[in-house]
Amino acid sequence: MYKLYSMQRSGNSYKVRLALALLNAPYEAIEVDILRGESRTPEFLEKNPSGQVPLLEVAEGRYLAESNAILWYVCGGTSLAPESRVERAEALQWMFFEQHALEPNIGAAYFWLSLVKGGRDLQTHALEDWMERGYAALQVMENHLKTRAYFAAGQLTVADIALYGYTHVADRCDYDLATFPAIRAWLRRVEQTPGFVTMDWQPETEVDDQAGIAAGV
Repeated sequence: MYKLYSMQRSGNSYKVRLALALLNAPYEAIEVDILRGESRTPEFLEKNPSGQVPLLEVAEGRYLAESNAILWYVCGGTSLAPESRVERAEALQWMFFEQHALEPNIGAAYFWLSLVKGGRDLQTHALEDWMERGYAALQVMENHLKTRAYFAAGQLTVADIALYGYTHVADRCDYDLATFPAIRAWLRRVEQTPGFVTMDWQPETEVDDQAGIAAGV
């Protein structure tokens, strides 16, 4: 069974928990509060020198960091990971986009405005840039979704999970999604997927035997 070190309110951590829930994959959740410095202890840094969550223990003493790398690992061999070469590349294209265009802007705004007390005052100088670049990323997503239900392979994939993590909390950090109807419809489609869980959801100690929608292992 996996051990997942994550923070409940972290969008990057939530992406992994969401994928595991959709796959109905059992795991042990270990809460790491980065706001309290719990990811900077010597014990945690020995597991992940970057001091970040999420972190997945895939075998005893073997750890995998970076949320999208973890997503690709846990989703491999399931319907969440496209089979064809070009569709895999398309999914990865959107996962790279998430990390260089969406997460550094909407993710940063969410962290400082929603999680850090007094964060708005601390980051006043950065907020305008986050807004401008974040809205630009949302427009790219909106344009893509105007003619497609999902981001790759014509179905829900690991790319959608990666992008959902911070897009669904954009309205908590000053972004207005009113002018992005295709994104709002896509968010609803993701949320209607069998096995979907919210960011606040916590796993039970045992996972039932009913297979998740994507568990084509």
